[in-house]
Amino acid sequence: METGQKTILKNNSLNKNRSKSLSIQISLSGLSFCILNRSSNTIEHLKSVSFDKKATPFETLERLITVLETNTIFEQSFDSVLLIYQNELSTCVPKSLFNEENSADYLKFNAKILNTDFITYDEISANDSINVFVPYVNINNYIFDRFGVFEYKHASTILIQNLIQNIANSKNTELYINVSKNHFEIIVLDKSQLMFYNTFEYQTKEDFIYFILFTVEQLKLNPETIIAKLMGDISKDDDLYKIIYKYIRFVEFINPINNFKFNANQEPKLPHSNFIILNSFN
Repeated sequence: METGQKTILKNNSLNKNRSKSLSIQISLSGLSFCILNRSSNTIEHLKSVSFDKKATPFETLERLITVLETNTIFEQSFDSVLLIYQNELSTCVPKSLFNEENSADYLKFNAKILNTDFITYDEISANDSINVFVPYVNINNYIFDRFGVFEYKHASTILIQNLIQNIANSKNTELYINVSKNHFEIIVLDKSQLMFYNTFEYQTKEDFIYFILFTVEQLKLNPETIIAKLMGDISKDDDLYKIIYKYIRFVEFINPINNFKFNANQEPKLPHSNFIILNSFN
Protein backbone atom coordinates (compact mmCIF):
# COMPACT_ATOMS: atom_id res chain seq x y z
CA MET A 1 0.00 0.00 0.00
CA GLU A 2 1.13 3.54 -0.68
CA THR A 3 2.62 5.91 1.83
CA GLY A 4 2.35 9.67 1.46
CA GLN A 5 -0.88 10.25 3.40
CA LYS A 6 -2.08 13.84 3.13
CA THR A 7 -2.05 15.48 6.53
CA ILE A 8 -5.51 17.03 6.71
CA LEU A 9 -7.63 13.91 6.41
CA LYS A 10 -8.71 12.62 9.79
CA ASN A 11 -10.95 15.30 11.22
CA ASN A 12 -13.64 14.13 13.61
CA SER A 13 -14.82 17.58 14.69
CA LEU A 14 -16.43 18.90 11.52
CA ASN A 15 -19.38 21.27 11.78
CA LYS A 16 -22.44 19.22 12.72
CA ASN A 17 -24.90 21.66 11.08
CA ARG A 18 -24.71 19.88 7.76
CA SER A 19 -27.23 19.51 4.96
CA LYS A 20 -25.94 16.92 2.47
CA SER A 21 -23.72 14.11 3.75
CA LEU A 22 -21.98 11.45 1.65
CA SER A 23 -20.76 8.12 3.04
CA ILE A 24 -18.65 5.75 0.95
CA GLN A 25 -17.98 2.22 2.16
CA ILE A 26 -14.81 0.63 0.79
CA SER A 27 -13.98 -3.05 0.71
CA LEU A 28 -11.90 -5.11 -1.69
CA SER A 29 -15.12 -6.96 -2.62
CA GLY A 30 -17.18 -3.91 -3.51
CA LEU A 31 -18.27 -0.34 -2.84
CA SER A 32 -21.35 1.29 -1.32
CA PHE A 33 -22.51 4.88 -1.59
CA CYS A 34 -25.12 6.71 0.47
CA ILE A 35 -26.27 10.34 0.40
CA LEU A 36 -28.31 11.71 3.30
CA ASN A 37 -30.22 14.99 3.13
CA ARG A 38 -30.06 15.99 6.78
CA SER A 39 -32.61 18.78 6.38
CA SER A 40 -35.35 16.31 5.43
CA ASN A 41 -33.80 13.21 7.07
CA THR A 42 -34.05 11.51 3.68
CA ILE A 43 -31.74 9.03 1.99
CA GLU A 44 -31.50 10.41 -1.53
CA HIS A 45 -29.10 7.83 -2.94
CA LEU A 46 -28.14 4.30 -1.84
CA LYS A 47 -26.13 2.15 -4.22
CA SER A 48 -23.79 -0.84 -3.96
CA VAL A 49 -21.31 -2.17 -6.51
CA SER A 50 -19.99 -5.74 -6.15
CA PHE A 51 -16.73 -6.90 -7.71
CA ASP A 52 -16.47 -10.23 -9.52
CA LYS A 53 -13.39 -11.12 -7.48
CA LYS A 54 -11.39 -9.66 -4.63
CA ALA A 55 -9.52 -6.60 -5.86
CA THR A 56 -6.30 -4.90 -4.79
CA PRO A 57 -6.43 -1.43 -3.19
CA PHE A 58 -5.24 0.00 -6.52
CA GLU A 59 -7.95 -1.78 -8.52
CA THR A 60 -10.50 -0.67 -5.93
CA LEU A 61 -9.42 2.93 -6.41
CA GLU A 62 -9.93 2.61 -10.17
CA ARG A 63 -13.45 1.28 -9.62
CA LEU A 64 -14.15 4.08 -7.15
CA ILE A 65 -12.95 6.73 -9.60
CA THR A 66 -15.17 5.27 -12.33
CA VAL A 67 -18.29 5.45 -10.16
CA LEU A 68 -17.64 8.96 -8.86
CA GLU A 69 -16.63 10.39 -12.22
CA THR A 70 -19.49 8.89 -14.25
CA ASN A 71 -22.45 9.65 -11.95
CA THR A 72 -23.66 13.25 -11.89
CA ILE A 73 -25.20 12.83 -8.43
CA PHE A 74 -21.68 13.08 -6.97
CA GLU A 75 -21.07 16.44 -8.65
CA GLN A 76 -23.15 18.30 -6.06
CA SER A 77 -21.64 19.95 -3.01
CA PHE A 78 -21.46 17.89 0.19
CA ASP A 79 -21.17 19.44 3.63
CA SER A 80 -19.49 16.29 4.94
CA VAL A 81 -17.90 13.20 3.44
CA LEU A 82 -17.15 10.00 5.35
CA LEU A 83 -15.01 7.14 4.06
CA ILE A 84 -15.61 3.75 5.72
CA TYR A 85 -12.96 1.05 5.43
CA GLN A 86 -14.25 -2.51 5.67
CA ASN A 87 -11.20 -4.78 5.81
CA GLU A 88 -9.54 -7.32 8.08
CA LEU A 89 -6.75 -4.90 9.05
CA SER A 90 -8.14 -3.77 12.41
CA THR A 91 -8.04 -4.66 16.08
CA CYS A 92 -9.62 -3.28 19.25
CA VAL A 93 -7.50 -2.29 22.25
CA PRO A 94 -8.81 -1.15 25.67
CA LYS A 95 -8.34 2.60 25.88
CA SER A 96 -6.57 2.28 29.23
CA LEU A 97 -3.87 0.08 27.64
CA PHE A 98 -3.51 1.93 24.34
CA ASN A 99 -0.23 3.56 23.34
CA GLU A 100 -0.15 5.09 19.87
CA GLU A 101 3.52 4.20 19.47
CA ASN A 102 2.59 0.51 19.68
CA SER A 103 -0.13 0.64 17.02
CA ALA A 104 1.69 -1.68 14.62
CA ASP A 105 2.34 -4.20 17.39
CA TYR A 106 -1.38 -4.43 18.21
CA LEU A 107 -2.23 -5.16 14.58
CA LYS A 108 0.50 -7.76 14.11
CA PHE A 109 -1.32 -10.16 16.43
CA ASN A 110 -4.18 -10.78 13.99
CA ALA A 111 -3.43 -9.02 10.69
CA LYS A 112 -0.72 -9.15 8.05
CA ILE A 113 0.66 -5.64 7.66
CA LEU A 114 3.60 -4.10 5.82
CA ASN A 115 6.26 -1.79 7.22
CA THR A 116 5.04 0.88 4.80
CA ASP A 117 1.38 0.69 5.88
CA PHE A 118 -0.14 3.83 7.34
CA ILE A 119 -1.80 2.98 10.67
CA THR A 120 -4.43 5.08 12.38
CA TYR A 121 -7.21 4.55 14.93
CA ASP A 122 -10.77 5.38 15.97
CA GLU A 123 -12.16 5.72 19.45
CA ILE A 124 -15.20 3.59 20.25
CA SER A 125 -16.83 5.57 23.05
CA ALA A 126 -19.52 2.94 23.73
CA ASN A 127 -16.98 0.61 25.33
CA ASP A 128 -13.94 2.81 25.98
CA SER A 129 -11.77 1.13 23.37
CA ILE A 130 -9.47 2.14 20.54
CA ASN A 131 -9.88 0.56 17.11
CA VAL A 132 -6.49 0.43 15.37
CA PHE A 133 -6.66 -0.03 11.59
CA VAL A 134 -5.03 0.40 8.19
CA PRO A 135 -6.79 2.64 5.66
CA TYR A 136 -5.85 2.69 1.98
CA VAL A 137 -3.73 5.81 1.51
CA ASN A 138 -4.17 5.93 -2.27
CA ILE A 139 -7.95 6.12 -1.78
CA ASN A 140 -7.66 8.70 1.00
CA ASN A 141 -5.53 10.92 -1.22
CA TYR A 142 -7.96 10.67 -4.13
CA ILE A 143 -10.96 11.50 -1.92
CA PHE A 144 -9.12 14.52 -0.53
CA ASP A 145 -8.37 15.74 -4.04
CA ARG A 146 -11.98 15.10 -5.10
CA PHE A 147 -13.91 16.48 -2.11
CA GLY A 148 -11.46 18.26 0.20
CA VAL A 149 -11.50 17.66 3.95
CA PHE A 150 -13.29 14.46 4.96
CA GLU A 151 -13.51 11.94 7.79
CA TYR A 152 -12.64 8.27 7.69
CA LYS A 153 -13.38 5.39 10.02
CA HIS A 154 -13.19 1.64 10.12
CA ALA A 155 -16.45 -0.21 9.46
CA SER A 156 -16.12 -2.16 12.72
CA THR A 157 -16.09 1.10 14.67
CA ILE A 158 -19.55 1.94 13.36
CA LEU A 159 -20.76 -1.63 13.74
CA ILE A 160 -19.63 -2.09 17.35
CA GLN A 161 -20.64 1.41 18.44
CA ASN A 162 -24.17 1.08 17.09
CA LEU A 163 -24.76 -2.44 18.37
CA ILE A 164 -23.66 -1.58 21.90
CA GLN A 165 -25.61 1.67 21.99
CA ASN A 166 -28.81 0.10 20.75
CA ILE A 167 -28.92 -2.97 22.99
CA ALA A 168 -27.55 -1.26 26.08
CA ASN A 169 -30.11 -2.92 28.37
CA SER A 170 -29.52 -6.47 27.18
CA LYS A 171 -28.92 -9.05 29.92
CA ASN A 172 -27.96 -11.80 27.49
CA THR A 173 -25.07 -12.93 25.32
CA GLU A 174 -25.87 -12.07 21.72
CA LEU A 175 -24.30 -13.22 18.45
CA TYR A 176 -24.37 -10.79 15.51
CA ILE A 177 -23.33 -11.69 11.96
CA ASN A 178 -22.94 -9.00 9.31
CA VAL A 179 -22.77 -10.65 5.87
CA SER A 180 -21.08 -9.23 2.78
CA LYS A 181 -19.96 -10.84 -0.45
CA ASN A 182 -16.93 -13.05 0.31
CA HIS A 183 -16.50 -11.84 3.89
CA PHE A 184 -18.48 -11.33 7.09
CA GLU A 185 -18.09 -9.98 10.60
CA ILE A 186 -18.98 -11.73 13.85
CA ILE A 187 -19.65 -9.63 16.95
CA VAL A 188 -20.52 -11.20 20.29
CA LEU A 189 -21.83 -8.98 23.07
CA ASP A 190 -22.18 -10.22 26.63
CA LYS A 191 -24.52 -8.00 28.66
CA SER A 192 -23.76 -5.21 26.20
CA GLN A 193 -19.99 -5.63 26.61
CA LEU A 194 -17.86 -6.53 23.61
CA MET A 195 -16.80 -10.16 24.04
CA PHE A 196 -15.58 -10.90 20.51
CA TYR A 197 -15.11 -9.25 17.13
CA ASN A 198 -13.50 -10.66 14.00
CA THR A 199 -13.89 -10.67 10.25
CA PHE A 200 -13.67 -13.76 8.05
CA GLU A 201 -13.34 -14.44 4.35
CA TYR A 202 -15.38 -17.24 2.80
CA GLN A 203 -15.92 -18.79 -0.61
CA THR A 204 -18.56 -21.43 0.15
CA LYS A 205 -21.41 -21.90 2.57
CA GLU A 206 -19.27 -24.54 4.28
CA ASP A 207 -16.54 -21.97 4.91
CA PHE A 208 -19.18 -19.62 6.23
CA ILE A 209 -20.69 -22.00 8.78
CA TYR A 210 -17.29 -23.37 9.80
CA PHE A 211 -16.12 -19.98 11.06
CA ILE A 212 -19.41 -19.35 12.84
CA LEU A 213 -19.45 -22.72 14.61
CA PHE A 214 -15.75 -22.45 15.45
CA THR A 215 -16.41 -19.08 17.10
CA VAL A 216 -19.42 -20.46 18.98
CA GLU A 217 -17.34 -23.39 20.22
CA GLN A 218 -14.33 -21.28 21.25
CA LEU A 219 -16.54 -18.88 23.21
CA LYS A 220 -18.40 -21.81 24.80
CA LEU A 221 -21.76 -20.63 23.49
CA ASN A 222 -24.63 -23.05 23.14
CA PRO A 223 -25.98 -23.35 19.55
CA GLU A 224 -29.25 -24.62 21.04
CA THR A 225 -29.88 -21.43 23.01
CA ILE A 226 -27.87 -18.58 21.45
CA ILE A 227 -29.75 -16.33 19.03
CA ALA A 228 -27.90 -15.57 15.79
CA LYS A 229 -28.91 -12.07 14.69
CA LEU A 230 -28.24 -11.46 11.02
CA MET A 231 -27.71 -8.32 8.99
CA GLY A 232 -26.24 -7.45 5.62
CA ASP A 233 -26.58 -9.28 2.31
CA ILE A 234 -28.51 -12.34 3.44
CA SER A 235 -32.13 -13.44 3.14
CA LYS A 236 -34.20 -16.49 4.09
CA ASP A 237 -33.85 -17.81 0.54
CA ASP A 238 -30.05 -17.87 0.70
CA ASP A 239 -28.00 -21.02 1.19
CA LEU A 240 -26.07 -19.10 3.85
CA TYR A 241 -29.24 -18.60 5.88
CA LYS A 242 -30.29 -22.20 5.46
CA ILE A 243 -26.99 -23.57 6.69
CA ILE A 244 -26.97 -21.28 9.74
CA TYR A 245 -30.50 -22.38 10.56
CA LYS A 246 -29.40 -26.01 10.23
CA TYR A 247 -26.80 -25.69 12.99
CA ILE A 248 -28.07 -22.86 15.18
CA ARG A 249 -31.55 -23.23 16.58
CA PHE A 250 -32.59 -19.58 16.83
CA VAL A 251 -31.92 -17.29 13.88
CA GLU A 252 -33.44 -13.88 13.22
CA PHE A 253 -32.78 -10.69 11.27
CA ILE A 254 -31.88 -7.50 13.07
CA ASN A 255 -34.43 -4.69 13.02
CA PRO A 256 -33.34 -1.38 11.45
CA ILE A 257 -32.32 1.17 14.06
CA ASN A 258 -32.46 4.31 11.90
CA ASN A 259 -35.55 6.35 11.10
CA PHE A 260 -34.63 7.70 7.68
CA LYS A 261 -37.08 8.34 4.89
CA PHE A 262 -36.06 7.11 1.45
CA ASN A 263 -36.46 8.66 -1.97
CA ALA A 264 -38.23 6.56 -4.59
CA ASN A 265 -36.36 3.35 -5.46
CA GLN A 266 -33.71 3.98 -2.79
CA GLU A 267 -35.09 1.93 0.10
CA PRO A 268 -33.11 -1.29 0.65
CA LYS A 269 -34.80 -4.46 -0.60
CA LEU A 270 -33.79 -6.09 2.68
CA PRO A 271 -34.49 -3.90 5.73
CA HIS A 272 -31.54 -5.43 7.61
CA SER A 273 -29.04 -4.74 4.80
CA ASN A 274 -26.62 -1.77 4.52
CA PHE A 275 -26.40 -1.64 8.32
CA ILE A 276 -22.97 -0.03 8.48
CA ILE A 277 -23.40 2.72 5.90
CA LEU A 278 -26.92 3.63 7.04
CA ASN A 279 -25.70 3.98 10.62
CA SER A 280 -22.63 6.01 9.69
CA PHE A 281 -24.34 9.42 9.87
CA ASN A 282 -23.66 10.74 13.37
